[in-house]
Amino acid sequence: MNMILSLLLISVVAAAALAGVYMLTKQSIDKVQAEKKQSAMTSVLPGFSGNTAPEEISLPGDKHPVVVNVARNADGSLFGAAVETYTDKAFGGEFTLMVGFDAQGNILGSEVIKAAETPGLGDKINKGKSNFAEQFVSKNPAASQFSLKVKKDGGDVDAITAATISSRAYCDAVNRAAKAFAQVCTPSDDSSVEQAEPASVPSDVEVEKKGADNE
Repeated sequence: MNMILSLLLISVVAAAALAGVYMLTKQSIDKVQAEKKQSAMTSVLPGFSGNTAPEEISLPGDKHPVVVNVARNADGSLFGAAVETYTDKAFGGEFTLMVGFDAQGNILGSEVIKAAETPGLGDKINKGKSNFAEQFVSKNPAASQFSLKVKKDGGDVDAITAATISSRAYCDAVNRAAKAFAQVCTPSDDSSVEQAEPASVPSDVEVEKKGADNE
């Protein structure tokens, strides 16, 4: 009985200590995360200096809403949007991205906000680890210029070698962002606006080798 009471007391004290540490650090963690989101938004909307208006979109079958941060110019015209999106198909669990679109629906860029992919493999979705994300820039999913699937699945995306799952998950998140953007922002049909030239595929992004399905 004494051992049981001792273990119970230790468990209660440990739980209380963990809860205390969480409460002390939660505000700082939330602040860092908010700053990271703002930095990602700035990165994926190059040239935009105004304010954005967030709008939550719940897509059919999704368990979380997607946040479309609509960016408008001073005259009210659409600049584009920074979409906070996610995927639950990642190797390391759910991860979140920020994807930027211009007024025509072309992808301006994407940034990882939070992810826990395998170091040296799936974490190459981060810009500092590889240029995997660069192949999405200037592509327009809505205009059928770019299929958001890895080439192994019949799409146009060069997967990260030995990280097919992470690559597929990234495509899933970008595709979700494109769908949400299309619901909130009607792409401009102004023919005078020149469409962005598709970016060339980075030379050091290797196509997935047959059989390398897992990280």
